[in-house]
Amino acid sequence: MSLNLGAGDIATRAGVIIDTMKSMEGPLLPILHGIQEEFGYVPQDTLPLIARALNLSRAEVHGVMTFYHDYRDHPAGRHVLKLCRAEACQSMGGDALAERIKQLLGIDFHQTTLDGDVTLEPVYCLGLCACAPAAMLDGELYGRLDDESAEDLVKEARQ
Repeated sequence: MSLNLGAGDIATRAGVIIDTMKSMEGPLLPILHGIQEEFGYVPQDTLPLIARALNLSRAEVHGVMTFYHDYRDHPAGRHVLKLCRAEACQSMGGDALAERIKQLLGIDFHQTTLDGDVTLEPVYCLGLCACAPAAMLDGELYGRLDDESAEDLVKEARQ
């Protein structure tokens, strides 16, 4: 994925994804997923293309994209670290864990480290409630996190 794509390149590549999926039943979410998979985020330039192809308003497409936390409107870092913010994880020390990880990375939620290595995102349940607090690094789940394992997780993300 190149971050130096022109608007024409984005439109062309997004157009292929949209054309491939627009005849599906309920195509909006698969199209958004496909575009994010292609670019690493959903470029704003693709929203009118999606809206036109699906006969929706741009506001409807934007509303769906911003409702779901997995869609990004800007490129993520090389690694994405997701911390569970649901009640089970919070009750098991998730708030303190989140603050520690933010401190270790030097960023807040929805930010990327200056070197572009790690993006930190909140999520609202990873399904590991019995192993709280939990996180996900590049799709791999981690449970029963504490200060020591948080440091190990950040070190792994920095590699």
